[in-house]
Amino acid sequence: MITLYHCMSARSFRPLWMLEELGLPYELKMLAFPPRVTEKSYLEVNPLGTVPALFDGDVRMTESAAICQYLAARVGDTPLNVAPNEAGYAAYLNYLHFGEATLTFPQTLVLRYAYFETAERRVPQVADDYAKWFLARLRSLDPILAQHDYLAADRFTAADVSVGYALLLAEHLGLKLRFSPAVLAYWERLRKRDGFRRAMDSQERAALAQGISTVPAPGVRPTT
Repeated sequence: MITLYHCMSARSFRPLWMLEELGLPYELKMLAFPPRVTEKSYLEVNPLGTVPALFDGDVRMTESAAICQYLAARVGDTPLNVAPNEAGYAAYLNYLHFGEATLTFPQTLVLRYAYFETAERRVPQVADDYAKWFLARLRSLDPILAQHDYLAADRFTAADVSVGYALLLAEHLGLKLRFSPAVLAYWERLRKRDGFRRAMDSQERAALAQGISTVPAPGVRPTT
């Protein structure tokens, strides 16, 4: 049984979404955000104090995009994986890591300097600058999305899960209104997937059952 430690709509949503898309059984352990502060015992599970933390037998992983790649490869015979001999393999790897390294990183600075810091330490200019940085890099998807529904191999893959989470976070931050038409249409395709909806429902049910707030993080908007 796979065990996933997760906070509402945090980076750990990526592996949760993957698990639902792949139909793999799992146990979901919900934590209040940020877990390194709210639940000190979690540091014994993951010394980084961050989510995700995924356990699969002897396997222990803490990087969300890497977990997506691992789960797709673990199943193997799934359209969510792209094999090295497929034409879309390089794009698959590129966008799988683009979602975290290029799109999610600037949003973490928006979160910090607009929401998580104390009032006297918040820096609206920094938050706005990094929001613009995120949106500028997001626009690099326009050419491919003008011709394709998904980012690699002409099908939905783990790369779309990785990038899709960055769009979910952007929606929480109120940036959805600034998506280009192509990105907005892509996001609407992703959020209509049964796997996405099941993952959203799964975290909600688990949070309620485990006594964890269903609000994603302090000051961050729930999606509508």
